[in-house]
Amino acid sequence: MSNERSLVETPLTDPIALLSARLAPWLSQRAGGGVVDPVVRPSDHADAQINGALPLAKQLGCNPRDLATEIVESGELADMCSSVEVAGPGFINVTFSNEVINELLSTAASDEHLGIRQASEAQTVVVDYSAPNVAKEMHVGHLRSTVIGDALVRMYTAAGHSVIRENHIGDWGRPFGMLIEHLLDLGEEVAASGLGQGDLDGFYKAANAKFNESEEFQDRSRQRVVLLQGGDAETHVLWNRLVAMSTEYFNTVYEQLGVLLIDDDLMGESKYQPLMPGTLERLEASGLMSESDGAKVVFPPGFSNRDGDPLPLIVQAKTGGFNYATSDLSCVIDRVERLSADLLLYVVGAPQQQHLEMVFAVAKMAGWLPEGVSAVHVAFGNVLGDDKKMLRSRSGESVKLVDLLNEAVERAAAAVEEKNPSLSGAERSAVAQMIGIGAVKYADLSTDRVRDYIFNWDRMLSFDGNTSPYLQYAHARIRSIFRRAAEEQVSVGDMFVEEPAERALALQLLAYPAAFADAIQSNAPHRLCTYLFELAQLFTSFYEHCPVMKSEGDVRASRLALCDLTARTLSDGLDLLGIEAPEQM
Repeated sequence: MSNERSLVETPLTDPIALLSARLAPWLSQRAGGGVVDPVVRPSDHADAQINGALPLAKQLGCNPRDLATEIVESGELADMCSSVEVAGPGFINVTFSNEVINELLSTAASDEHLGIRQASEAQTVVVDYSAPNVAKEMHVGHLRSTVIGDALVRMYTAAGHSVIRENHIGDWGRPFGMLIEHLLDLGEEVAASGLGQGDLDGFYKAANAKFNESEEFQDRSRQRVVLLQGGDAETHVLWNRLVAMSTEYFNTVYEQLGVLLIDDDLMGESKYQPLMPGTLERLEASGLMSESDGAKVVFPPGFSNRDGDPLPLIVQAKTGGFNYATSDLSCVIDRVERLSADLLLYVVGAPQQQHLEMVFAVAKMAGWLPEGVSAVHVAFGNVLGDDKKMLRSRSGESVKLVDLLNEAVERAAAAVEEKNPSLSGAERSAVAQMIGIGAVKYADLSTDRVRDYIFNWDRMLSFDGNTSPYLQYAHARIRSIFRRAAEEQVSVGDMFVEEPAERALALQLLAYPAAFADAIQSNAPHRLCTYLFELAQLFTSFYEHCPVMKSEGDVRASRLALCDLTARTLSDGLDLLGIEAPEQM
């Protein structure tokens, strides 16, 4: 990434990050200046392992074990660690003192951001995601872009950046000629009242079938496209009705899915149509544009076809029409020059990788992505069925997203009723919504986004394993502890760790900002999911080995405080993923 400014600040509560910051100046001085990474990592042999002596010793031409011993004897580790041991060829295994852990726990607990620091230099981040098509229903293919993009919006906002959501809907092009003509054929009543969310697919299919069957309808549709592109007032009124009908439907899906997108975030293809002639003129003026087979193209270096010939990015077809490349270049210009973006995130499927790489390359060649501004393709794989092919309905069509979400809630309601039949109907309905939608989103987000994943109801709705219901249940169980504590008038106190299960949970809690930083730096929500799953597992172990309400005095108050910080961290982490954490299940 060309943007050198850090997206997140160094955590103040993570002992590993603090130890690294402590050692870096000493190692830099020992190396004679320059930046030296101490390479401090979590370890199975201790709380952390310092590996920086090995590469530095190689650089200095000395024995790494001797250098590791020198680091230990320098005293830089003394006030943070209760145990320090040089091992192997020059590793340093360290155990943090309980006093340091207790102090950092107190800092994290008193911080509303749980140790996540706001960026000192906030960036303007534009996130392009979801992108459904007008007059078409959203299907399972829109799921990944929508939930991954929404999670990234939440994460960048939490890091203190100014985030602009852009929903690049498909609202322009030749299909709108036939759609408008079909709308007219249906009559003013339908045009005035709009289409219900279940009618969109039928509407589009009927228009398409009519286009394939009737030359007269084809002629009218083509004439209507000319009128639309020419700015005809009546045609634009009808086009606006189609967009409004679809937008109302999109909003019902977004509301059920629990994402942040609203009408103000719509930036359809139509918005960039007036900008494209200017984009072409600027390319012409820059001397980058050439002609190939009658089309106007740009040849970005490093791209070739199967025969090894330079691969062109076509910016104007030989017919004179513009295409996606022209629109996407205009989009880059708009986001950088109008929105002053520092970072552009395109949450778009992996098959578009080469196209976007070529668009970004041409934008850089033209100076539209200047130094300090980055464009990143946040690629993702497909949602597959049990047959490892694209997920389809029984009829062989793409699964409608609204049908999938409804089924998730229905299945979750049955699971909740079985697990807790004492919940009222209203409570069960609310919890089922949280669990069902959370299960769908988490199954998607917990998968490395570049990979395909198999959609499996039983696995994603399970209360065991790396699932949203497991995390939600862990949160609800902790909240139940506090309902009992309130009945017994017991409150939280200062945290101090002594037992191994307490220390393990405490260290995981203190690692939350580092896990967040790792996820946002790589635009990888699954890394945050992995952290939360491990946190829930460590809490389960803590709860089994360290009685909470059966303990007494300061020990009980401390363990309640650990429970509270765990619940807050689980809730905060799930919220960053766009998932709600029920109080009871």
